[in-house]
Amino acid sequence: MNIRFSQRELKDLLIAWLALGVAFAIFLNPGLLQSVLDPSDSPDLSAMSGALALSLLTAGVGFLLHELAHKVVAIRFGQIAEFRADYNLLFLAIVGALAGFLFAAPGAVHHRGRITKRENGLISLAGPVTNLALAALFLGFLVAVTLSGIEGFLVEIGTFGVIINLLLAGFNMIPFGPLDGKKVLAWSKVVYVAVAVPSIGLALFALLGGI
Repeated sequence: MNIRFSQRELKDLLIAWLALGVAFAIFLNPGLLQSVLDPSDSPDLSAMSGALALSLLTAGVGFLLHELAHKVVAIRFGQIAEFRADYNLLFLAIVGALAGFLFAAPGAVHHRGRITKRENGLISLAGPVTNLALAALFLGFLVAVTLSGIEGFLVEIGTFGVIINLLLAGFNMIPFGPLDGKKVLAWSKVVYVAVAVPSIGLALFALLGGI
């Protein structure tokens, strides 16, 4: 299997990764933005860089590997597949974060070629399953650093890594519009229920502060 990236695709992935990193950093740390906008207060550059790094390493990585999973499986089934960023939606993500809400739909992997309903369902399923796997890895990392007595930034990486990847998996399994869940459901109701129920359930658990 030969996986290649065009220059445009690499540029789109990088811009989407950075834009989502900024959006999540603003959304998760509204106090930092207020300090930047307040002329009487000196912005805490260390806190700002830490928030951005945390966002890029959790939400950013979750997004990148989600999209790359779609691409890898599509190519496995003989498709021509490339990621394309949606710059309007990336702008909306940043503006929304500034307004206190977050809508993260950075773009999608577009693929073409002859394909069955099963193959299309598996391509769509690859993204959320990757996020579930990442959530498990971040949870293992979180447990390891906690048992080691480490505190601070590494604990935040583990915690946000679990939460954000569970949210990405659950959100994308909603059977609506262009989301992955709709294509999985169109292929197999059994597979959809088997993946969507735990994914959405864990996302709600994380959203309600269960982690």
